Amino acid sequence: MKKVLSHLTEFKKECVLAPLFKMLEATFELLVPLVMASVIDTGIRTADKGYIIRMCVILVGLGVIGLASSVTAQFFAAKAAIGFSTSLRHALFSHIQSLSFAELDTIGNSTLITRMTSDVNQAQNGVNMFLRLFLRSPFIVIGAMVMAFTIDAKAALIFAITIPILSLVVFIIMKFTIPMYKKVQSKLDRVLLNTRENLTGTRVIRAFHKEEDEISQFHADHGELTGMQLFVGRISALMNPLTYIIINLAIIALLYVGAFRVNQGIITQGQLVALVNYMSQILVELIKLANLIVTLTKATASIGRVESLLLIQSTMEFAAVTQNTAGENRERKTEKNTGENKRVPSVSFEHVSLTYKDAGAEALSDIDFKVYKGETIGIIGGTGAGKTSLVHLIPRYYDVTKGSVLLSGKNVKEYSQAEIHKKVGVVMQNAVLFKGTIRENLLWGSENATDKQIWEALSISQAKEFVDLKSDKLDTQIEQGGKNLSGGQRQRLSITRTLMQKPEVLILDDSSSALDYATDAKLRKAIREMKEAPTVFVVTQRTSSVMHADKIIVLDDGEIKGIGTHESLLESCDIYKEIYDSQFEKGEEHSA
Repeated sequence: MKKVLSHLTEFKKECVLAPLFKMLEATFELLVPLVMASVIDTGIRTADKGYIIRMCVILVGLGVIGLASSVTAQFFAAKAAIGFSTSLRHALFSHIQSLSFAELDTIGNSTLITRMTSDVNQAQNGVNMFLRLFLRSPFIVIGAMVMAFTIDAKAALIFAITIPILSLVVFIIMKFTIPMYKKVQSKLDRVLLNTRENLTGTRVIRAFHKEEDEISQFHADHGELTGMQLFVGRISALMNPLTYIIINLAIIALLYVGAFRVNQGIITQGQLVALVNYMSQILVELIKLANLIVTLTKATASIGRVESLLLIQSTMEFAAVTQNTAGENRERKTEKNTGENKRVPSVSFEHVSLTYKDAGAEALSDIDFKVYKGETIGIIGGTGAGKTSLVHLIPRYYDVTKGSVLLSGKNVKEYSQAEIHKKVGVVMQNAVLFKGTIRENLLWGSENATDKQIWEALSISQAKEFVDLKSDKLDTQIEQGGKNLSGGQRQRLSITRTLMQKPEVLILDDSSSALDYATDAKLRKAIREMKEAPTVFVVTQRTSSVMHADKIIVLDDGEIKGIGTHESLLESCDIYKEIYDSQFEKGEEHSA
């Protein structure tokens, strides 16, 4: 918990002042029964109205000062709690961004969302309640017992017996509820995962008429969560009735003993009323303490879950940022001195293998090839062949298990994260756009780009034609996820955004699947004719998208089954020929 609670260090002043003002309020509250005893024993007994009025003014003064102290304490507690949760969310978000794809795949999106929202909120409530009540309630409980002993030691023994019994009840309930609340949060993860999958996959669910199945699954998951919450809630609910029973029995015993003490003249009626008031104060504070413990139990479980995420260390370490990488210098020097034939490859795979975490077999096995600057490389194969896995190694989304990947003659592990992201641009399979204008989305690629540069990139990606038709042009609003655009429009804007960063290596990971053949051909032609043409990797299942590539890599079950041009692979690679024949009539000529 130290890592999470360390975010409270910048609010040390608030963490000290909040409990102090609460204890100040509690001190004034402890004086109230003594003033009431004085009113009964002196004012009422002697019928001294002036004395009663003066004591009432004192009671009002104690109430006003106590209220001011309480409001001040709650202000500082709220400031510390909200500041703590804000700092924690920032740290958590930053930490998640630092994790590699391997860790994110293992943790899962639903868990991350729960940690960022529900768990942090529970931690915030726990801190707030802790600062307000954790010192105040014990202070009043102990203070009331001490004040009772100053009135009458024998009667106060009832306090000394009651408080340990109440503490035992609270401890036993805590022991059972803390682990249960952890399980409740885990069940909440499952419900959130189910909800998220249904919301993102609603069209697929409707297409296959699986609404009833998904509703049943949601009811089952939610039923488990509800059942566990009700179970732990029932145990927690025992706190109030048990404490009421114990306190009321203690009050009965106090009245019984106190009556004899009053008759014997050992204590006054006012003092007996004060003792009963102190017992009532203990009752109220223990109920508050019981509710506080429930809140702290939830908060403790949530803090532990957040801490477990913060303790996950990324398996990837990036080099420090450098002005000029050794690989770039070496490439330029080699090209200048030895000529084109011995130039440094833009991308090299040297006997690379990849095994995902907890996977039973390798996703890629002994991948070995070189690609030179400006070349277009097509990567084709069936579903699950390892195409995306291969290109994800270039920007180092995953680390190789064996071998090495070189970028401009330098191992990708030797680049800083900023350097590798600047050199390699990736257009993912799923086009992801964010709520905002078209311009705001495209400026992700280059923050300082001018409108002229944006239109140039739109022209290359074949998106200019539909953006130009929009009434607001670049200021057209895009809904979250690009829901107000077609699949092809989203893909073209995603390609534009990546082209804006002018990468040396451009990876198109099945990013033109929603484009028609003519638009796809125009896109590939425009990229080849760019002034500073990048090295292009085209991941696809369509042979028409790669038949004009300089080199085509055919993958099957994570292994290279063929490398060559379209014509050579038709003759030498059965897998490529099978893919081609399945898409085109045998012997038909195609050009793009």
